[in-house]
Amino acid sequence: MIDFVDTHTHLFVTEFDEDRDAAVKRALQAGVKKLCLPSITEDTLPAVLAMCDVYPGVCYPMIGLHPTELGDDYKSTLERLYTALKSDDRYIAIGEVGIDLYWDDTRRNEQIDAFNMQIEWAAETGLPLVIHSRNAFNELYEVMESHRSKGLTGVFHCFSGNEDEARKLLSFDGFYLGIGGVLTYKKSTLPAALKNVPLERIVLETDSPYLPPVPFRGKRNESSYIPYIADFMAGMYGCTAGDIARVTTANAFKLFPKLCK
Repeated sequence: MIDFVDTHTHLFVTEFDEDRDAAVKRALQAGVKKLCLPSITEDTLPAVLAMCDVYPGVCYPMIGLHPTELGDDYKSTLERLYTALKSDDRYIAIGEVGIDLYWDDTRRNEQIDAFNMQIEWAAETGLPLVIHSRNAFNELYEVMESHRSKGLTGVFHCFSGNEDEARKLLSFDGFYLGIGGVLTYKKSTLPAALKNVPLERIVLETDSPYLPPVPFRGKRNESSYIPYIADFMAGMYGCTAGDIARVTTANAFKLFPKLCK
């Protein structure tokens, strides 16, 4: 059995309330042996931790405040999340965090402020960052450049940029591109963007329940679909799905050392 890691899955959300256990079992049966759960808000953290309690050695928690979830009191929220981070050593990453200006750019400065604060958590704890970015490449790059000397590691989740953006992001040593179902879409520009990106800088993810790969587009995504992404990637890189699994799983374990425990 080929072993995969889903480095970004939201199996704790309400879309899975009716069949969460079955979804985890389908993932395991498909060879997806590790599931990394990024929290979105303070309110999602209990559900993330509950899944990790139910599926020890399979589900692993992250902690962070998503950029689209900033309230007027986001600094107080971040203070409470920081306290939670420091009181529990199970967290494998700070995420998901970042900048999202797709729907609304009026809180650009607040998003950048929150992102900077959570980057400092990563620098302090040595945990990797799981970074969300949408319609904000220039802002993202500027923030990351200001922290370049801090020895950070992480993943640029759901990467959907071009070849030049991939090159710039991978200039940050210790960072990977998170690639999911969008790669398989007919009009996807990702195959061209990744043509000079080595497998050693890629991790696989689903971002379930969102962005399912072909042939499930339009349906709910889930972690068991990782092999479909790997099969497509294998054709693109001229190797086998087993090769994709071996390299990307090794990358995930290097990025998230706590998966080994």
